[in-house]
Amino acid sequence: MKHRGLFFKLFGFLLIVALLAACAPAAQPPAAEEPAAEAPVAEEPVAEEPAVEEPAVEEPAEAVDFVSWFQYDQDNEDPAADERVGNEYLRNTIPMFNEEFAGKWNWVNVPKAFDKMDAELVAAVQAGGDVPDVFEALTDNINTFYRNGTLQDLTEWAQAQEWFSDLDSSAVESCKGPDGKLYCIPIAQQPQVVYVWTDRFPNGYPETPEEFMEQAEALKAQGYYAITFFGSTDSNGAGIKRAVFTILSSFGGRLDDGQGNMLLNTPENVAAIEFMREIIANGYVPEIAFAGGFQEEEAFKDSSAGSFPTGLNGYRYLNPLTAPNGTKYDKGNENDFLDAIAAGDIYLSSFLSAEGHEPGCDTKSRGLAIPVGAKNPEAAYDFINWIMSPEQDADFVMGVGGGFPTLKTTQSHEYFQAPYYQQAAEAVGASACRPWYGSLERPAEAQPLAMNVIYKLIKDDPTADISAALIQAQEEYNAGN
Repeated sequence: MKHRGLFFKLFGFLLIVALLAACAPAAQPPAAEEPAAEAPVAEEPVAEEPAVEEPAVEEPAEAVDFVSWFQYDQDNEDPAADERVGNEYLRNTIPMFNEEFAGKWNWVNVPKAFDKMDAELVAAVQAGGDVPDVFEALTDNINTFYRNGTLQDLTEWAQAQEWFSDLDSSAVESCKGPDGKLYCIPIAQQPQVVYVWTDRFPNGYPETPEEFMEQAEALKAQGYYAITFFGSTDSNGAGIKRAVFTILSSFGGRLDDGQGNMLLNTPENVAAIEFMREIIANGYVPEIAFAGGFQEEEAFKDSSAGSFPTGLNGYRYLNPLTAPNGTKYDKGNENDFLDAIAAGDIYLSSFLSAEGHEPGCDTKSRGLAIPVGAKNPEAAYDFINWIMSPEQDADFVMGVGGGFPTLKTTQSHEYFQAPYYQQAAEAVGASACRPWYGSLERPAEAQPLAMNVIYKLIKDDPTADISAALIQAQEEYNAGN
């Protein structure tokens, strides 16, 4: 019984175990193994293309202002303006220069009054103020500039330029100071000549004072004047260089002794003043010659006066014109005079002369100078070389300079083959031309002093003692030496 009971206990235990196993969840089959990841194959390195840099865009260089002082105003477009020729030249030429020197120089012109610009420059240099890089200089004030240390010495630089050897030697001399150094570059020569209406002097201009008196009397009988000239004391005594010195020197006179002293009281000067007294007293000169304001020109423009001694470039201001035969030249520009020359209604002549002397003639040059204290002298050098080039020189002479070109090669340019220039060359060639101031180092002071005393003697008090008045004037000047 004991075994049977043990049996049943064992059987029950096994039965319970079997039941528990039957209730257990089914075993999951083993998971399939993932194939082992292959090691990545090393790729050949790809060569990188060099980076292409964009070309650097350079900013255009900013041009430096290059400043000039001319008596002309590029912004003045008035066709009736006295300086219209020079105004137009600058208006057309400034853009050309700036284009050629783009990124380097920018030409800026500051217009100045012709009768004040020299004194203004001297004052600016002495005060250490703003001065231009290039200055339009007339050589009749070169001694004033020298005395005041106003202009730079250009001798060494100029002599190194190709064009220097082609310059007219007398023009070069006119740009030299008393020390013999070169203070400007001459561009155009402007000697004095006589403009003559052909119908008033059909047989040529008188060659002697005696011939002049005879023909002047004949013209007076017809109601005409023989001559008009700048006889006033206007414009700081500019009549000296516009006509009076021509007359003085035609009698052998001068204003200096060659040593820097004023010398007025000479027999030659006295004879010339007596001649002027006579033609005025006889009514051969219109009263308008002494009115100032350039009114003396009117008597020639309407042909009531038969002749007019003046500068070679003075024709620009003589318009319109009415010839003695009634022909009107009224375009209102310089072609009025040039057309009258071409038509034969006007001719150019040297002045008369006293026995034993050549016809007199004041002369000067218009040039370019570099003031002391200029900020951009290199710009001035470039500008002068540009102006002296064959492409520019003739236009500068015609537009700004007036007169004859100082470069001999330019004299053959077609501009200067016109009858006007041919006659001018003949007239100047027959004259003894020289600067009116001679050795005087203070021409700005000498000019009004000399003109005032001569005006007094020929107009204000024609009975005054000539020698006494001349001595007083020259002593006044020489006291400042």
